[in-house]
Amino acid sequence: MKIVWYYTNNMNKAVITLKEYQGFQKAYDFFNTELFAGGLPQVLVTLQRHANSRGYFSPQRFKGRVERTSVHELALNPDTFMGRTDAMILSTLVHEMCHVWQETYGTPSRRGYHNREWAQKMREVGLQPTTTGKEGGAETGQAVTHYILPEGRYETAYAKLAASGLQLNWQSLPAMGQGRGKNSSKRKFTCPECGQNAWAKPGARLICGQCYQKDRADLSLMIPQS
Repeated sequence: MKIVWYYTNNMNKAVITLKEYQGFQKAYDFFNTELFAGGLPQVLVTLQRHANSRGYFSPQRFKGRVERTSVHELALNPDTFMGRTDAMILSTLVHEMCHVWQETYGTPSRRGYHNREWAQKMREVGLQPTTTGKEGGAETGQAVTHYILPEGRYETAYAKLAASGLQLNWQSLPAMGQGRGKNSSKRKFTCPECGQNAWAKPGARLICGQCYQKDRADLSLMIPQS
């Protein structure tokens, strides 16, 4: 398949990087004020293609080259923007902002784990944590997503932000060959701790050899990916 790009005059003149990242910065500042009483520190928002994740928070990830300081990273995965609305994408931003809040004011668990304190903050800002992405899923664990609570604080705040004219402009281009049939006899499994992948029959229960702990074997189970 041959891909042809069409550029408008406006696109040629636009400062694309500045425009898109300013949008994420505006969203961060807006939600910081509306949902966190302006109490979160500034972070470096990045776009990262991190496998099997819509976003992540990494504390003290960047060190200043001029100023003697360090800052947190809040990353969003543009590969997961396809098929999702701006409200859904920016809810991931707020999901990670809850991690920023916990790093600043709370007690985070081990890296990547979503604990009860974090889950409570998520509900407070209008997002329901769930391991399944649906009602009834566990609120805590290594791999936890969320859904937007109807008439909750996030939904109300996002409506105000959208009314100001903010919108996201870019997402990843679908990979070549995407959409072709997959071999249903095998399924991809990912370790939630180190990200290592393996392929096995859909019903398999795989343990990551790298992260395995005898007394906590349940935490080393690899997660099946859809």
